[in-house]
Amino acid sequence: MGFTLPSPDSPAEQARILMDQKKNIETEIEAHISVLKANQSTMQSPLVDADGFPRPDIDIYAVRGARVRIIELRNDLKDVTAAIGKALEAVYDRSQAQPAESSKGRESEKEGGSEEPRPFAKVDGVVPGSPAADAGLCREDLIIKFGQLIHSSFSSNSLTPIAELVGASENTSIGIKVLRNGETVFLSLTPRKGWGGRGMLGCHIVPFSS
Repeated sequence: MGFTLPSPDSPAEQARILMDQKKNIETEIEAHISVLKANQSTMQSPLVDADGFPRPDIDIYAVRGARVRIIELRNDLKDVTAAIGKALEAVYDRSQAQPAESSKGRESEKEGGSEEPRPFAKVDGVVPGSPAADAGLCREDLIIKFGQLIHSSFSSNSLTPIAELVGASENTSIGIKVLRNGETVFLSLTPRKGWGGRGMLGCHIVPFSS
């Protein structure tokens, strides 16, 4: 089948369509995994016995078909997950939707204006062995960029955009820029499940206002 990008009118609509596609793909994967379970099989279980003959205790045709489809769907899932991350970054990149009169101010920033990037969140704790720890995040780090999310991406004292981006970026690297002891540090964080703790990051992030 293959994954194809939608072409809606807005990044928000694109993200919604992609999330629906992701849910459908995950549902279909679970259905095919159920076929394997019904045959006491996994993606690696042998289909022949010790003598090299087809196993009589499983539906080999069904198992083979389920395996092939699971591989295809997992590739589609990886693509749609990456696309969701980009779509959400566009949704919350308010710099693309600022009024024209503010463009001069943004240009002055790029040319070395006086306004410095503003932290919008603080790392309040990091669990050892977590994706956050692997990325090098430390307690007291001040986040000034999370993917494409910056201070102006947040309309209230809420970190919902971060949660949505993380949820849509499983096993996908997210670039992060933090302030640590007055210095700028660039990190790469890959959210993932099953690392041994709660959530996909293994850290506690709270809103920050200077």
